[in-house]
Amino acid sequence: MFNPAHAGHRHISLLALKLLQLDQLWWLVSPQNPLKPVAGMAPLTARLAGAKAMARHPRIKPSDLETRLGTRFTIDTLAALQRRYPQHRFVWIMGADNLLQISRWARWRAIFARVPVAVFDRPAYVYKALASKAARRFAGHRVATWQAKALASKRPPAWCFIPAARHPASATALRARQRRSTKELTP
Repeated sequence: MFNPAHAGHRHISLLALKLLQLDQLWWLVSPQNPLKPVAGMAPLTARLAGAKAMARHPRIKPSDLETRLGTRFTIDTLAALQRRYPQHRFVWIMGADNLLQISRWARWRAIFARVPVAVFDRPAYVYKALASKAARRFAGHRVATWQAKALASKRPPAWCFIPAARHPASATALRARQRRSTKELTP
């Protein structure tokens, strides 16, 4: 989503590049998350521009690829990416908050069956995420944190929880702060 992109996204991306030994990391700035309200969503062009400004790293690539592919759901995006780039190995990266609710995503089990998944710790989510429906369902496919650098070469389903250094940034908090500032400026 990246509504807006913030320093926490960059922080996790830099950790992922290092810990997972990735060649590149693509930020998929999606047109609209089907599970989130349209209200309060910045325009795609603004979110993409903000992501590009925040990334500031030659191996972090913000993209509107989902718009160009015409996909709405993660599983469809992953399938299209694998068809388009068969020589690439993909890893789906998300925060612990998404592991907690991924069972609400379209064909979520197929995501785990299609690509390895790296889950990064987020404040206040670790215990609930590790007890989530998805974590329980794929418990036998969890890769130890110390093996994270090999995750991209693992055959799915394979996933890893990475209890890395946390960053306090939150898109929800940034949007709330922006709304408060706007109200204060309104006569």
